[in-house]
Amino acid sequence: MTSERPHRPHAIVGSGAAVGVLGGLIGLGGAEFRLPLLIGLFGFGALEAVILNKAMSLVVVAVALPLRMWSVPLAAVAERWDIIATLAAGSLAGAWFGAGWATKIKSRTLYRVLAVLLVGIAVVLVAGHGARATGQPLLQGAALAAVGVCAGFGIGVVAALMGVAGGELLIPTIVLLFGADMKLAGSLALAVSLPTMIVAFARYSQDASFAVVRAQRRFIVLMALGSLAGVFAGSLLLGVIPTVVLLPLLAIILLASAVKVWRHG
Repeated sequence: MTSERPHRPHAIVGSGAAVGVLGGLIGLGGAEFRLPLLIGLFGFGALEAVILNKAMSLVVVAVALPLRMWSVPLAAVAERWDIIATLAAGSLAGAWFGAGWATKIKSRTLYRVLAVLLVGIAVVLVAGHGARATGQPLLQGAALAAVGVCAGFGIGVVAALMGVAGGELLIPTIVLLFGADMKLAGSLALAVSLPTMIVAFARYSQDASFAVVRAQRRFIVLMALGSLAGVFAGSLLLGVIPTVVLLPLLAIILLASAVKVWRHG
């Protein structure tokens, strides 16, 4: 059932901005922080929250990708088409599978899956954010392609289930597995995320719960605008808060959110 709770515009925009700031502080969109708010604060059901989160993530990524061309030229991104193709080969299939699974499992199970994934994201945030590029891929040839496709599939499943872009998983994968530098990895992650999210969105559109997108169009626009403003503000504050303090704090927020989402189920 679509949440009938009235939502005040300033609460929607403010929540989106807060989420965007948190994401911007670590160079991500912040969708992993938005999901618990959609469930706990705004009262949407698990599947509806995932679909709404996916819709807003799609808007944020669609805007962020061309904007990043100012710092990372399109030619530099296109030069590493092999990374995009390898990860996308798995992530597109993973997104379709993940979205299909989410529409079929019981709501209580989905809440708990989301809670576990939030814990996983918290761990990756702390352990993987300090990844450093070696300049060389971890593997070579067919082995690299196989591992890349499998990694992409897993990331696609997680991104579809949570309604996120998957940058928190894609960036360390691109850095550690393919040896790309962090700045380029951010743009490559967006290039993989956009088609992956479109596939998941298309799969969700076949389910009756997708009606929440039409019913909550105003909500989506307001929160997406807030998120975009927040990401911009957060990016300006990047480095102001020491990473050694910021990452554990954000991980604690995700862990607390995971507990709430689990209990909500």
